[in-house]
Amino acid sequence: MENYIQDTKDLLDFIKNSPSPFHVVDNMKRELIKAGFKELTETKPFNIEKGSSYFITRNSSSLIAFTIPESFKGFSVISAHTDSPTFKIKPNPEIEANGYIKLNIEKYGGMLLSPWFDRPLSVAGRVFINNNGSIEEKLINIPRPLLSIVNLAIHQNRTANDGIKYSVQKELLPIFTQGNDKKAFTNLIAKEANCKPEELLDWDLFLYNMSEPTIWGLNNEFFSSPKIDDLQCAYSAFKALLDSKPSDRIAIITLFDNEEVGSGTRQGALSDFLTSIMERIMFALHLNEDEKYINIASSFMISADNGHGVHPNYSDKSDVTNLPKLNNGILIKYSANQKYTTDAATGAYLKALLQKNNIPYQVFVNNSDQLGGSTLGNLSIQKISIPTCDIGVAQLAMHSPYECGGTKDTTALLKLFRSFLAL
Repeated sequence: MENYIQDTKDLLDFIKNSPSPFHVVDNMKRELIKAGFKELTETKPFNIEKGSSYFITRNSSSLIAFTIPESFKGFSVISAHTDSPTFKIKPNPEIEANGYIKLNIEKYGGMLLSPWFDRPLSVAGRVFINNNGSIEEKLINIPRPLLSIVNLAIHQNRTANDGIKYSVQKELLPIFTQGNDKKAFTNLIAKEANCKPEELLDWDLFLYNMSEPTIWGLNNEFFSSPKIDDLQCAYSAFKALLDSKPSDRIAIITLFDNEEVGSGTRQGALSDFLTSIMERIMFALHLNEDEKYINIASSFMISADNGHGVHPNYSDKSDVTNLPKLNNGILIKYSANQKYTTDAATGAYLKALLQKNNIPYQVFVNNSDQLGGSTLGNLSIQKISIPTCDIGVAQLAMHSPYECGGTKDTTALLKLFRSFLAL
């Protein structure tokens, strides 16, 4: 088996076992502990030593992990995000309608809605319960098809193929069961949490697509899966850190939550999470103020979030001279309006690193008539100003519940991240 196919399979296994940001972080925590990383807590002093590795979480959905060499000057930072567009289940979600129970949901992030129809769906996230007067957090994942958002038959909507503007509150509500039990879902979640319904205090629960990830194409060149954006980058950064032995910089990965809804949370890229952890690392290592600023100025960050590959049916949506393709390596992302942080200086730095390590790369810019999305880099540097380059790999069907990527590109990410964190 070629290495890139195995890298893709490993990624798909991770995605399948990580149906919510809380599961992403929990799965990474387990692997970090196995690898000898020590867990820190924001509410306690940081006792850290050179030559050791540590991690810390916030809100159970964002994670920072780092390795400190014996001597260093600056940080090598990779940022990515743990969340993906989906539906969040509202409180008191059961709706009885003509002998069915459906669930009340709302959008999380900018979503392609139509691919959510007629798929096997389930529920994952976290709940909080009252455990004899103490508040306890538990992860929930129901690993079987539980719901479906069912289409209206073509016979009852003859214009269905002429384009539809969907109402989430009407057409996208998933069917859960038959009957009239308006506590059916709440009772199920209580059972999964091993508590009584009245002990269930609150939840952050999301729908997820249970369609199996697949590798496909004549030469196995493509794969389809939920959550490629941005777990392909987050997973690759995490794996690279586990493998890294930094020489001259502190190697650090920062995996934020809530990028898909603007990052304006205490666990998002606009928070103080990265800034405070970097400052506390330097304080724990007894750096003075001047040394602190020298280390910040000597740092570099890679902001990792996928970009759009040229679509063979919609090539007019891409730039006219920069047409990134799946399986062609790292995307270096540019935007004149600074939606991405890359400039000539940071782009040149990254290209030199890629060339030195024989890693393929290409350029991504938006079509000048198409408004592109922003990502983590230009948000993070509002809190800590270090040179940053925005990158990713090319994918198709971004923000669908079943996205498409190239099987060679995870290997390119792993090579880049390992090379960068070893600096």
